[in-house]
Amino acid sequence: MTLRIYNTLTRATEEFSPLEAGHVRMYVCGITVYDHCHMGHARSNIAFDVVQRWLKASGFAVTFVRNITDIEDKIIRRAVENGETVRALTDRMIASMYEDFDALGIERPTHDPRATDYVPQMLDIVRKLQDKGLAYQSDDRDVNFAVRKFPGYGKLSGKSLDELHISERVANKSSEDKQDPLDFVLWKSAKPAEPADAQWDSPYGRGRPGWHIECSAMSCALLGETFDIHGGGADLQFPHHENEIAQSEGANGVPLAKVWMHNGFLNIDNEKMSKSLGNFFTIRDVLAKFDAETLRFFVLRAHYRSPLNYSDVHLEDARGALKRLYTALDAVPPADVALDWNEPHAARFRGAMDNDFGTPDAVAVLFELAAEANRTRSPQVTGLLKSLAATLGILQGDPRAFLRAGATLDEATIRQRIDERAAAKQAKNFPEADRIRKELLDAGIVLKDSPAGTTWEAAS
Repeated sequence: MTLRIYNTLTRATEEFSPLEAGHVRMYVCGITVYDHCHMGHARSNIAFDVVQRWLKASGFAVTFVRNITDIEDKIIRRAVENGETVRALTDRMIASMYEDFDALGIERPTHDPRATDYVPQMLDIVRKLQDKGLAYQSDDRDVNFAVRKFPGYGKLSGKSLDELHISERVANKSSEDKQDPLDFVLWKSAKPAEPADAQWDSPYGRGRPGWHIECSAMSCALLGETFDIHGGGADLQFPHHENEIAQSEGANGVPLAKVWMHNGFLNIDNEKMSKSLGNFFTIRDVLAKFDAETLRFFVLRAHYRSPLNYSDVHLEDARGALKRLYTALDAVPPADVALDWNEPHAARFRGAMDNDFGTPDAVAVLFELAAEANRTRSPQVTGLLKSLAATLGILQGDPRAFLRAGATLDEATIRQRIDERAAAKQAKNFPEADRIRKELLDAGIVLKDSPAGTTWEAAS
């Protein structure tokens, strides 16, 4: 089966072939580093981590760029509030981001450019746009993009200029210096209260780049003026990605990306995550309660384009399901298996992933293999289970360690109580054996009896 991807630009699922045979160039909008990463960041970055993993598993070389926005209004405000430099804040938050992403098994991109290293490239795009009559400098010295002069604006979001004009006039009360309320800023003039490390020299005076221009500069510099896949969250489709298309294609005269991918929103107990609603969670908040692989598995069980509803109940269910897979690997140590995509389970797994990265159906195949392993006790089956799961970045840890994580008693104490229970059963003192089992269960330890003996794991 050929890989098929849903393209937001065409609103259709299309067969994918890269512009350069065997090589995929992919750009994903990264983090604005003014605070610790939140669960929405986890959802998006796990989704695109799986995309690049599957592209590699499918035999493609992948050049993956995920930018870091390290200059923006929120960053400047937070640095001033903290009494620190912009660079000190962003360095600290980038380190925090990678601690979280590494914990979640999100692989490092080929390039992770910082916006502040690409200001000359941004100014070059602004110059091209101004030369083509698509940009102008307003009375407040900001340089703006003239939206109505770019044919096709709205093609990604499906929004018409007329309806956008009405909504922007209502929403934007500070557009007096723009020729049209729809116009967006490419270069912001420096304000007296802004710190010196948030300003650069330019032909338009001291200032800094607008947010949208950053991604155009970094993606084109590292991937070329046209590349294969551009990704990000659904919240970026408009205006950010729409504006990227306008300024990039306006400057270069060629399509920016062949395929546009957007992951669905994250909801908290069926409401959109928002600090104002008090349902805002950082990745660190969640990892204090649940292990990182459970969080990753929770994300994988939903299709990347679907809304994802977060709750502790859903995380607990994900951990219980993941334990079933690890239990199979623990009971039947896996053989070292090379993937054969003609094997029926592997073929179904590949068919699911080739259908727009269908992780829910792919995960269902993993449970089929676990059930078969429990029935046949075949190391080849658990080996296939582990090998397929590796393409999703899961089930690569020690099964026994995962199953016992979170235990409140040490190994020696648990083993002693298991031996005491065995002695009680040998003496036919079944009430005492039951009492020991219950005592351990109350301590969060679940005993599992089998012909090979008694093992234990931590309760979910």
